[in-house]
Amino acid sequence: MTSAFVASFSLEATRPSDADIAAIAGVLPKGTAVYLSAVPSVDSAELVATAARLRQAGLDPVAHIAARRMTSTGHLSDLLKGLRGEADMRQLLLVGGDIETAGPFADALAVIQKGGLRDIGFEAIGIAAYPEGHSRIPPGRLEAALDEKIASATAQGLRVHIVSQFSFSPERVLTWLRQLRGSGIAVPVKVGIAGPTSVPALLRYAKRCGVAASLRGLVSGVGAGLVGQITTGSVGPDRMIDALAAAAGERDIGDIAPHYFSFGGVVETACYACDAASATQSPSRAMARPNSA
Repeated sequence: MTSAFVASFSLEATRPSDADIAAIAGVLPKGTAVYLSAVPSVDSAELVATAARLRQAGLDPVAHIAARRMTSTGHLSDLLKGLRGEADMRQLLLVGGDIETAGPFADALAVIQKGGLRDIGFEAIGIAAYPEGHSRIPPGRLEAALDEKIASATAQGLRVHIVSQFSFSPERVLTWLRQLRGSGIAVPVKVGIAGPTSVPALLRYAKRCGVAASLRGLVSGVGAGLVGQITTGSVGPDRMIDALAAAAGERDIGDIAPHYFSFGGVVETACYACDAASATQSPSRAMARPNSA
């Protein structure tokens, strides 16, 4: 396993409690990026407060901004100013938001172009990408949209990275990365990986996020190790981590790092990520602490 690859991880949290924040702050290296998922029931005040608590705990909060959920330019501006001022946030992850109706921002590109990110003090953005495709966006449009967002953000002096949807097929992810690099996109990629979780939770999230096909492929090609994990009720990211770490640094793969989706088990995911990064405990042993979600 390539230590540099596993050590440069980030993770995703869905509405972490004060207890969660305290627990992960005691596990994660200072300055670890913790992305806050865009949850419809979380209002701006709660998001800003959570981000501020993460910053106070020594972590680097990164908020998801769902473009189509911004009801007005003032709504976006107030949220961004709160995140910048109260949580010292300097980077965001921009997503479209899976709703049909839209306010003044039809997509993430509109936020980049009209959101005044640099004026508010933001320095970097993440852009969502989908190695297994998107159910409502044609592949050609996905590729064009990436180019447009990167070009617009770069022109404004924003640093850009990509955060991919999680997948269970390292082969598909590596093929997608090679296609991405072959098309001239060289920005860093945080590769989405499902952290350790229970099988029912994994199936639920895979279906919701449009990656059930690669999960079915994983199960159909199950080996002895995965059989054991399924029997004990948990599945982990070992196979993805091993394959990506082996390819990390290759010219046609470029700059990549793990981005763990925690599915509510942020403490378990943080422990797994740190165990893998430090190599003081193997990922397979870390799987003895499955998420009960």
